[in-house]
Amino acid sequence: MQSQQIDFLKNLVGTPGVSGYEQQVQQVVRDYAASFCDTMTTDLHGNLILCKNPDADVRLMLAGHADQIGLIVSYIDDDGFIYTQTVGGWDPQQLIGQRMTVWGSEGPIPGVIARKAIHLLEEGERKKVVKAKDLWVDIGAKSRQEAEEQVQIGDQITLQLGLQLMMNNRANSPAMDNRTGVWVVVEALRRSAELNPTCGFYAVATVQEEIGLRGARTAAHSIDPHIGIAVDVTHATDCPTIGKNQNGDIALGGGPVIVRGPNINPEVNARLKRLANEHDVPFQQKALGRAAPNDSNALQVTRGGVAAGILAIPNRYMHSAVETICLDDLEHAADLLAQFAASVETAENFIPKV
Repeated sequence: MQSQQIDFLKNLVGTPGVSGYEQQVQQVVRDYAASFCDTMTTDLHGNLILCKNPDADVRLMLAGHADQIGLIVSYIDDDGFIYTQTVGGWDPQQLIGQRMTVWGSEGPIPGVIARKAIHLLEEGERKKVVKAKDLWVDIGAKSRQEAEEQVQIGDQITLQLGLQLMMNNRANSPAMDNRTGVWVVVEALRRSAELNPTCGFYAVATVQEEIGLRGARTAAHSIDPHIGIAVDVTHATDCPTIGKNQNGDIALGGGPVIVRGPNINPEVNARLKRLANEHDVPFQQKALGRAAPNDSNALQVTRGGVAAGILAIPNRYMHSAVETICLDDLEHAADLLAQFAASVETAENFIPKV
């Protein structure tokens, strides 16, 4: 991965964008992609839509959701401690002992989430699973008035952000779910220029996936794509305690994951695998026996139906402060989707066949 592409990923994961608050992330994408897309629009929902060949008859939409799980400020007590509501699917245990950032109107405010020290916990408290509603954010304020000078009700709160590079071309950060997907769809659009695709190629940084696939639904309705592929993370199973019999044999660095199941158009699935083999792109496979809990779900059932697919990035420790991926998987995913775009000439080729 070249330095410019690394910097793009660092900027993506280092920028706050809790569901419904994605504007700063979308600006990072705008700044990076302005030179290589034909059109760039933002809809009323906040989806950022990049396009090559907007006048083409056949439309391909790639969706990577720009939002992340987080918290929002719901109450400030008399002593200046901040109580929150969760946005997206949190395991509250992941929040204890974390450095946090409240994103106020005047800039970031550092804080922490902790709880009573172990020395002071009663025996029953030690065994009790903490609830998110009982946690608070400490920004160091001495009073409600002092806190309210910096913080407003509804401000977004994230884990302390930042990319950390690791051995074997791996990296960890909050919000790998799903800034990696945004990186892949935007990079696929950039790399496709050398392949001269003739389809209308729409790379969309969608909003509000973590609270119900909302951005993908509205963006797909507007674009009206014939083919749609969601790029999201999936659970890597090459670490302790993760079962493979239901989650598959998925390893960091093994290549992007091509998903197969009832949510997936069989012709999209087959073409992704064929192109990966033809262009020596490593890939892995995963079964999913239900409608996916990601943007492909909304894509598949928009308007009269879309030929939907999923290309997933293996991710360890999802919805945590240390989501871990392999940079090689991102590279291979972007290359494969650029080839896919170049292969699309007619929508009829994606009608399911016997």
